[in-house]
Amino acid sequence: MKKEYDFILIGGGIIGLTIAYTLRERLQNFRILIVDKEKDVAYHASGRNSGVLHAGFYYTADSLKAQFTVAGNQAMKAYCRSKNIPMNECGKLVVAQNDHELGQLFELERRGKRNGSDIRIINEKEAASLDPNVKTYQKALYSPDTASVDPQQVCQNLKEDLNRAGIDFSFETKYLSRKQNIIETTQGAMEGKKVVNCSGLYADKIAQDFGFGQKYTMIPFKGLYLKYTKNKTDIKMNIYPVPNLKNPFLGVHFTKTVHGDIKIGPTAIPALWRENYTQGKNFNLEEFVSILWYEAKLFCSDAFGFRSLAWEESKKYNKQYFISLAEQMVRNIDPEGFTEFTKPGIRAQLLDKTTLTLVQDFVVEGDRQSVHILNAVSPAFTCAFPFSRFIVDRYLLP
Repeated sequence: MKKEYDFILIGGGIIGLTIAYTLRERLQNFRILIVDKEKDVAYHASGRNSGVLHAGFYYTADSLKAQFTVAGNQAMKAYCRSKNIPMNECGKLVVAQNDHELGQLFELERRGKRNGSDIRIINEKEAASLDPNVKTYQKALYSPDTASVDPQQVCQNLKEDLNRAGIDFSFETKYLSRKQNIIETTQGAMEGKKVVNCSGLYADKIAQDFGFGQKYTMIPFKGLYLKYTKNKTDIKMNIYPVPNLKNPFLGVHFTKTVHGDIKIGPTAIPALWRENYTQGKNFNLEEFVSILWYEAKLFCSDAFGFRSLAWEESKKYNKQYFISLAEQMVRNIDPEGFTEFTKPGIRAQLLDKTTLTLVQDFVVEGDRQSVHILNAVSPAFTCAFPFSRFIVDRYLLP
């Protein structure tokens, strides 16, 4: 016998959890099911990200990211306070190395102010008063609202809230196919009046089964972090470089975790299959062939500077080189203090196959029967609560 629900959400990451949370806030009698192929929530990007709550100054004013990051930062902090979930509200400095990057700092300030972000340009002396170890060229961008949380703890707390609210979970339940709004899974058939696809790395595949996302494919990028175990005091706050605004990656930076630990990263190394966390594990030949094909096209066309990006990122497998990038942003750090890699993550990055460009904003497609969140990349964790309200208002309960 197939099970029937008002809403079936495919994917137990932060977006699936917060959409379910928002739906339950709106109406108590909705029958809601979250299915996930793993044993628990947040097995992938939602539980493997940096835990940084961003402040909303990277994004162009017309983007969904700009629309939701500032409000998302405030909403996630409010949720954490209400549940006594620890936060590290240490702030962030974005530092420059030359005149060109100094100009980019002012562009980030302009974007941030348009987006309502609390940011300001400060001089070297002011930057040193916030973190004596920081090194910058003339100016830095200061973001007091940037903070850190434990993403796994947030997701587990949301799962407990949803369980108490009567929302069902079906783990180790892999989506296989669909017919109308009946989805076939490894745990049998399930029917929902509306299916919401929040499946991250596989969002494009599932969307295409429903007739959406035809011009997209997922290109995975591996993110590695290296932990500094010498002490917790050499860095006092998040320290980021000026990013290349032509692509969606923020570059190697110092993250100050919720527990005060220091780590550097992430990389953005092109992966060869969707769950390419480690060598050989979860290998999928079909994915490997497809991803290699598109990465070869990107390499040959050098779309968005993919050749230099792939080369630069691959060099970060060299630990000394990886550390040297972080050393440029501080006065003193012990290279020997970086002793262990944390659990790697995979960024589910959407590629527009027609233009060979990386999609930098959130992408949502759908109709009366199904909704597909195709591109929920960083800062999706920060944006989760207002983004989910947008999904519910625009697509689920219009």
